[in-house]
Amino acid sequence: MFDAQSFIEESIEELKAKITQTAIIACSGGVDSTVAAVLAHRAVGDLLHCVYVDTGFMRKGETQEVEQMFADAGIDLITVDASDRYFDALVGVTEPEHKRKVIGEMFIRIFEEEQVKVDAHCLVQGTIAPDWIESGGGVRDTIKSHHNVGGLPEDMTLEVVEPLRELYKDEVRDLARALGIKVAERQPFPGPGLAVRTLGDLTKERVAVVRECCAIVEEEFQAASERGEMDLPWQYYAALLPVRSVGVHGDVRAYGETIVVRAVKSMDGMSARYSEIPHSILQKVSTKITNACKGAVNRVVYDITHKPPGTIEWE
Repeated sequence: MFDAQSFIEESIEELKAKITQTAIIACSGGVDSTVAAVLAHRAVGDLLHCVYVDTGFMRKGETQEVEQMFADAGIDLITVDASDRYFDALVGVTEPEHKRKVIGEMFIRIFEEEQVKVDAHCLVQGTIAPDWIESGGGVRDTIKSHHNVGGLPEDMTLEVVEPLRELYKDEVRDLARALGIKVAERQPFPGPGLAVRTLGDLTKERVAVVRECCAIVEEEFQAASERGEMDLPWQYYAALLPVRSVGVHGDVRAYGETIVVRAVKSMDGMSARYSEIPHSILQKVSTKITNACKGAVNRVVYDITHKPPGTIEWE
């Protein structure tokens, strides 16, 4: 049985011993990085500099929500708008592993710049067990390189500190509850963000479509759950596929791309089963998506693949 309180006490002591000089941490606002940030802040206080990078691949309203959450927690947060840099670096990059490598390297380069500003020597990360297991190494096959593991460049100068490295998602959620962090129940969101939910070319226009569609899926599923019409899945989102098909809007021929809706039930992310969503809710989601994205999306499908053989994210 995982003892969250004991882990918190032991982790704080270990972080005090490891972090003796200025450290920075990437704060995405997700449960993993937020728990790591709160633990490190309790351990070393002002030695920790929390940095949030707006990559341009965040969800609708996410940057503002993250800034407010850290302000409420009494933790100073630096926001870096790196969206243009990310889009420029990813022009023409469509292969999933290449995409993650580019995102991982850019991630570290930005933090090396912040390192210089504050003379930091350590990078604290919210890496958890599925991240490094799926990123491969040794006898393990690479399923997908997580940007904070398999995407890290070999010549980085920061010492990496990972207080959650041996934990699984359900244990990190237990820690969040014990720490009183309000993102404890927040659904997982991949480090590369909407970049791995936008299959094919990463243009600002296509990512904007995914952003809107993800917001619709989240809003409709959450509302249906509150009405008692369905159980809220462990993770649920929309991804844009580079698959065009003929459709019709009004009396006009349309030739748009395809949105796939994905929702799964899981405990730790290592395996998952697709969620059985009522057709009435899927129909409402489909209608809202095609109305909101006229000219860009004309077909919505639902993914009924378990993990394995699929993964939770499409990339």
